[in-house]
Amino acid sequence: MDVKFNGFPESDDNIVYVRAVEVAELPEEVQREAEGLMRLYGVYAPTGERLALVRDRQLAFVLARQNDFAPVAVH
Repeated sequence: MDVKFNGFPESDDNIVYVRAVEVAELPEEVQREAEGLMRLYGVYAPTGERLALVRDRQLAFVLARQNDFAPVAVH
């Protein structure tokens, strides 16, 4: 996946949620970009808005922390 990232929105609440997302549940356009992966990891705002999709869990946590968010795993 080679998608430009414009950054997370500004927020007073610094918690974001990280959870696994099955590629089959995503829109076809995103599925085509998944390069054969079966699962991606989403970073979500407390409102449920998806902020980012990345290829692995560790990257999701790093991305959140680099943007001054506190990531929390959701199962």
